[in-house]
Amino acid sequence: MNTSDIDETVTAELARLRDSIDNIDAAVVHMLAERFKCTQQVGHLKARHQLPPADPGREASQIARLRQLAENAKLDPAFAEKLLNFIIAEVIRHHETIAAGDSTGDNSGQDTGQGTGESAG
Repeated sequence: MNTSDIDETVTAELARLRDSIDNIDAAVVHMLAERFKCTQQVGHLKARHQLPPADPGREASQIARLRQLAENAKLDPAFAEKLLNFIIAEVIRHHETIAAGDSTGDNSGQDTGQGTGESAG
């Protein structure tokens, strides 16, 4: 089907929905950036006090919590868990980087937006 064959009201509705999706995507990116800014401080705190980058107990409780939130929001809890596991893996990687280079507690780069975050938040 050619796009010129589509009813204008359908095209307008499609554009409206896509604009909403674009706005939601932007909000998700900004929320993730905020999350990483907050948890980046945790990474520096952990490095200063020689705490491990990962916290399996915290991660497990956060996964359970997120699964419950997803169920309440009518979102697939397995998808929510996969997303959080992806974030946790990235955060642990950042914590390891911080620990390797920040044993003195230097917070330079804290506001870079790169995010280091605590493993589960």
